[in-house]
Amino acid sequence: MRTLVVLPTYNEATNIAVVLDRLRAAVPAADVLVVDDGSPDGTADMADALGVELGQIDVLRRPGKAGLGSAYRAGFRWGMERGYEVMVEMDADLSHDPGALPSLLAAVDGGADLGLGSRYVPGGAIPAWPLHRRLLSRWGNRYAGAVLGLDVRDATGGFRAYRATALEAIDLSRVRAEGYGFQIEMTHRLARADGKIVEVPIQFVDRVRGTSKMSSRIVVEALLLVTWWGLRDRVLRRRG
Repeated sequence: MRTLVVLPTYNEATNIAVVLDRLRAAVPAADVLVVDDGSPDGTADMADALGVELGQIDVLRRPGKAGLGSAYRAGFRWGMERGYEVMVEMDADLSHDPGALPSLLAAVDGGADLGLGSRYVPGGAIPAWPLHRRLLSRWGNRYAGAVLGLDVRDATGGFRAYRATALEAIDLSRVRAEGYGFQIEMTHRLARADGKIVEVPIQFVDRVRGTSKMSSRIVVEALLLVTWWGLRDRVLRRRG
């Protein structure tokens, strides 16, 4: 399957060379699209130079920071316009191990519409996370599952491989959320479209270099959106 790895970046100059090297080693046949939101640290220029060295790497430059969900939507559209059959999303901070990509792609090759890297299925793990973060993440996923009726253990996970036809069925133009909310909304929309979701165990590791983009605002946004989507679905079901 013709595969595109979409890699959003903002100030990832300390990580971009390592992640691209490891990507090329893990999935030599895949192409990579770095979607950079105007990083002032020169991430986009470094990615361009690495593209010349490693090959099969393009850079989509955006004028400013517009959000994770927006970056993925732009990258997915870019890939679909060019006929890619599978689109991968992953972080550029090395929290997602490129070595797990073959397993995600194998899930799609085996019939899944979404191969979802999961921390909460047997074999998945989050080494060295403090208890409060574990509880927040698990509670958030359980809340999303209960409110939206999702039979998925890690709806907030951001390491994924989508079949392009599944992205077309979702209709990206209607997806609005960012951050955790984007991951949940994509999972929810795919489940409502009767897409097949297969969770693949992964190990999630916190970034070692650079600054985390996560904030309490992103978490609160996701919880509010999940609540709204759940209420909306119930109203629609009653009307139906």
